[in-house]
Amino acid sequence: MKTVLSMLALFAVMLPAYGANNNYARNVKTTNYEKYETRTRTRTYKPASANTAVPYRTNNANQPYYYNRGTNPNRAYAADRSSDTRMRVKRKYYLAHPFFQPTEGKFGLISDLSYGTSSYDITFNPVNPMSDTSAKWDMKQFAIKEDLSFGITDRVGIVLMARYDSSKYELDWSASPDDKMDDSGLNIYGAGLQWRFVDTDEWIAMASGFYQRQKGVANEAALDLKVGYKIAKSTIYGIARGWLVDFDEDYYGNGMVGTDSNGNTEGIFIAYDMDAKSTFFVEGGLGVFSVLGEDWTLNLEGIFGHYDWHNQAYIKGAFGWQPNDWFALDLYGKFSFYDTAEDKKLDFYGTSGGNWGYVGTAKLDNYTEWSVGGQVIFYF
Repeated sequence: MKTVLSMLALFAVMLPAYGANNNYARNVKTTNYEKYETRTRTRTYKPASANTAVPYRTNNANQPYYYNRGTNPNRAYAADRSSDTRMRVKRKYYLAHPFFQPTEGKFGLISDLSYGTSSYDITFNPVNPMSDTSAKWDMKQFAIKEDLSFGITDRVGIVLMARYDSSKYELDWSASPDDKMDDSGLNIYGAGLQWRFVDTDEWIAMASGFYQRQKGVANEAALDLKVGYKIAKSTIYGIARGWLVDFDEDYYGNGMVGTDSNGNTEGIFIAYDMDAKSTFFVEGGLGVFSVLGEDWTLNLEGIFGHYDWHNQAYIKGAFGWQPNDWFALDLYGKFSFYDTAEDKKLDFYGTSGGNWGYVGTAKLDNYTEWSVGGQVIFYF
């Protein structure tokens, strides 16, 4: 029977961190972290005497100032252009780096636009006969996420985040009319702290803690740890994450509920867990961030996670362009290549008239999940 639908319960795991670049703000800036060097041609000058102008360091390598060493060392002078020219190294701050966070008094802003989908086939095995025993669950979602970070000190930063999403859900029955619904709104928001507690010429490490609210679903407390080793123009790093999820109800899963043409309540609910007031998710993996050229970067990650009712392995790749020190564009893609949801049997429940009851089991097949997106990053 065709149903006018609204969602009963849907929980989608949101990974803490940078998100995107996972998905919280990933904004780290450090003197040692910026080990990647690009060469810029500038002028330097040979002193002829103690009173001759010598280079005075500034933030702009293309416009060096000079001071008179013999008089006032704080006084700037224009450089004499009759001199030799040599190459000078200019360090560049890569905003898409997984360990990037603002230094004291600086802001980082990440605007993330993404499109994602997940789906699986369902074979129902009801206790009593059903008119249709197979369907496909499908979810498509556009999301806009904003991460704003601020450097309290050079090593400690605060992060605020919010996400607006627009989702379409569908149960595509093999014989019966399809059930569909739409949902949109500011459904996720949170805040956290970042602490870069190690940063040497070879090693870098960062810990993050976050609180996140999924509207109408759950509260989450998350911890994120990254440890990296620097080699040449790359950083190889490990990732460990864990988050406690406190659900609003004692259950979670996918389902739809609504009213038929006569005003009777109808619905179906596929339960991921029926006794899960709170649960703990964990994941870990490896990544590498590499500088391909002065303006181009590449970031690859492989992650394996345990998410209560299923395990999943996925890979993520990001290709970045950064023409200056304050703006970057990062394009990314992510897809799962292993999931224990395949062939898993879950309990499902139904209602006709408002009284929910156990109906039988639902077997999942052909589980797929992927997403693509882009990040615009500003540092100011």
